Amino acid sequence: MAMALRLAKRGQYTSSPNPNVGCVIVKNGKLLCQGFHQQAGCGHAEANAIASAAANNIDISGATCYVTLEPCSHFGRTPPCAQALIDNHVARVVVAMTDPNPQVAGQGLASMRRAGIQVELGLLESQARLLNPGFLSRIERKRPLVRLKLACSIDGKIGLANGQSKWISSVQSRSDVQLERAKSSAILSTANTVLADNASLNVRGDELPKSHCLDLNALRQPTRIIVDRQNQLLPQANLKLWNEESQVLLLQDQPYQASNSKAQTVCVPQSKTWLKDAMSLLACEYEINDVWVEAGGHFASALLQSNLVDQLIIYQAPIVLGGDGLSLFGAMGLDRMEQSFRWQCLESRRIGPDIKTTYIPSLEA
Repeated sequence: MAMALRLAKRGQYTSSPNPNVGCVIVKNGKLLCQGFHQQAGCGHAEANAIASAAANNIDISGATCYVTLEPCSHFGRTPPCAQALIDNHVARVVVAMTDPNPQVAGQGLASMRRAGIQVELGLLESQARLLNPGFLSRIERKRPLVRLKLACSIDGKIGLANGQSKWISSVQSRSDVQLERAKSSAILSTANTVLADNASLNVRGDELPKSHCLDLNALRQPTRIIVDRQNQLLPQANLKLWNEESQVLLLQDQPYQASNSKAQTVCVPQSKTWLKDAMSLLACEYEINDVWVEAGGHFASALLQSNLVDQLIIYQAPIVLGGDGLSLFGAMGLDRMEQSFRWQCLESRRIGPDIKTTYIPSLEA
């Protein structure tokens, strides 16, 4: 199963909106074949493992299959994997976790058991869940996993008083950001940030860390999502945003007509829970597993106050910008310490001269 978990990670830059899944098939202590899911519409991990066995004239009847997620039992873009395991007379299937997708949800396990296959569930389940936090968030919570990225100085500033912010973080940190973008279903920003930086919000292959040796031809460009409630972007025809091929969703609260072929306007009716409603829509209608947020302090504060931030990623550079610099977060109107937003450190490491720290919401009341 540990091998299957490692295999599953190979799909993390290409598999969205599908989950990362790995599969290993063994018999008498010998590895017969293996596979992972690379891309939606292509073979699932089990199907790829079976295809590998067939291509090498390997008989997998009577074998044991280790898979990180319950084999599917329905016809989607690809045939059901549970049936493929049945047809190939696999004797035993060890599954790390059930698939919470209502189209599966235990049905794959049940169909294999009815066919006489010995099915075991729960091996390394916690590790398997860590493979797909975004997918699980979309299915179980009906909203994407939200990862908020900020770059700041030692004194917690994201820019000078005049708005200049290029570059606070190092080349190494910016390369790491490209990697984080590549893992994400979507990159989320605001119209103000896009206009201020003329941002493309894409994954730039030439800036990715060379150590990861990614296949740039297979790399998936995330969906780009812009909060543009004042319809600021559509009239701007010369933005770099429009030069890329990947989809642009403009989140608005009025039904503006899209005048740019690259853009799709998404109307989210005005309400006190507008941000939460927008996130739910992205998950349920657009299959967005997770969003990587790059925006200014005011929008960062709005996300925090809506309790939407699942991970806070801060790249802190060894520079000081002074008290008149732009703050990491905007005003929140807090007047008691009990109202503060508390976090716990999940990971902290050096990237070049900077420190990258990942926080998750604290479990403390």
